Amino acid sequence: MAQPKNPSGPRLIKKYPNRRLYDTQTSAYITLADVKQLVLGNEDFQVVDVKSGEDLTRSILLQIILEEETGGIPMFSAPALSQIIRFYGNSMQGVMGSFLEKNIQAFIEVQERMAEQSKSLYGTAVGPEAWTQFMSVQTPVLQTMMSNYIDQSKNLFVQMQDQMQDQTRSIFSAFPFVPNPNTNDPETKK
Repeated sequence: MAQPKNPSGPRLIKKYPNRRLYDTQTSAYITLADVKQLVLGNEDFQVVDVKSGEDLTRSILLQIILEEETGGIPMFSAPALSQIIRFYGNSMQGVMGSFLEKNIQAFIEVQERMAEQSKSLYGTAVGPEAWTQFMSVQTPVLQTMMSNYIDQSKNLFVQMQDQMQDQTRSIFSAFPFVPNPNTNDPETKK
């Protein structure tokens, strides 16, 4: 289903009130499975509500993720999803979103490097079946590598937090703070 990319911008998919999706490039109605194929084909697209003009791309992508998570082997555990939900409305929401996005990009880059290395080893691109076999053998190695990466990231984040606290203390130590007399702390009432 992958079509050539539209040089004038992303492929436009219109969502009608009856929940149907219309691909303006192929002039045909499509399903979420078709949209998933666009994603897998790295096709740039945008889903727009036909009445309001609202961009619904994220909503459609979330629907695809929901379908993937409910069928087959889920990628996220219930505790992981709970933690993600807890970050919404939290002051760290933006940091978490950026962190996840950068880690996914790092993971993709690792995958691409492994594919390039296998190509240089075997002289040709490895087919999907061979890649699946290779990855099934490499999964424990990859999991260990990713676990080490996560531990290093965590340690780096903790160090960054400590440095920020130290900097904040040194900045504010220059300012004389007068305790608030309205507190119930007996030390401040002396």
